[in-house]
Amino acid sequence: MTATEDLKHEHKIILVIMDAADREVRSITATGKVEATTLDKIMDFCRVFIDRCHHGKEEEYLFPKLEEKGVAREHGPLGVMLQEHEAGRQRVKAIAASLPPAGAGDPQAAAAVAADLMAYSSLLRAHIDKENNVLFPLADRLFSPAEQQALLQAFAKHEAEEIGAGVHERYHQLAHELRGK
Repeated sequence: MTATEDLKHEHKIILVIMDAADREVRSITATGKVEATTLDKIMDFCRVFIDRCHHGKEEEYLFPKLEEKGVAREHGPLGVMLQEHEAGRQRVKAIAASLPPAGAGDPQAAAAVAADLMAYSSLLRAHIDKENNVLFPLADRLFSPAEQQALLQAFAKHEAEEIGAGVHERYHQLAHELRGK
């Protein structure tokens, strides 16, 4: 497996969770009520798996390596990816802020959760498409097999240090559970 294949595999897991998020949006829109238990799990996944683990690997290892190879950060594809990571973080914060009042029955907060969750899902889907179809193929052309393996080792170290042993698997299990709902 290469580093980019590892990230693409994580994208598949993220998309399963975004499918669950989309179902929650439809449910909130139809009922005006928030299912806090499911949304808490989705938000935890977004904060830990997507941001700390996945985006952490990209920001700390992949993007700097691409910069070393001459890929522009400012006014280039890496800058766009970083802006989208930050936009996603802002959406997650907004959802988290609206969840308590939404869970308590506030219809405006529930509508805000649905709107921000829908926007977050749309952002991530477009972001993943750009990475899978533009950025990762570029990395595959620029990196030697040895560089890919070094990145993969750095990813494993990041995962162990940033989220801990067994946590990645727990999020895979969550994706499996939410896929069935």
